[in-house]
Amino acid sequence: MPVLNPYLTFRDSAREAMEFYRSVFGGELEIETFGDSELDHHPDDADLVLHAVLETPEGMVLMASDTPSGVPYEGPGGHSVSISGDEEEDLSEWWEALSEGGTITLPLSEPDWGGLFGMCTDRFGVKWMISILDEEDDDEDEDDLDDDVEEDEEE
Repeated sequence: MPVLNPYLTFRDSAREAMEFYRSVFGGELEIETFGDSELDHHPDDADLVLHAVLETPEGMVLMASDTPSGVPYEGPGGHSVSISGDEEEDLSEWWEALSEGGTITLPLSEPDWGGLFGMCTDRFGVKWMISILDEEDDDEDEDDLDDDVEEDEEE
């Protein structure tokens, strides 16, 4: 089955950002620098991150790299990394950590659809959306999906 993984790019702070994300989410972090690779690179770029991957205990995968010299860097664009689930304690802790030192766009609060939802930009300029679903709403969504599958099978 295909897997969708956010891949973040930074000018020169991928290591710091990924170590921060490991402190937020836990997990195993692997970092390869330009100097570790056999790729041709400017000597000043040796310590920049060529590729980093964080695999969390929950199975989330987040990847990142730095932008080497001579390559234009535009910064984060019009996208957000969204995390949702019904694990309120974990998601609330992640929200607090990600928003600390950043900018809260929408405080973590109850939206019209229930649960909790918030938006922030972390200290590295990455936009995050956290959605904490009510367990009963999550169960209802699964029941609705099961009903849809049964209807498709009957047709």
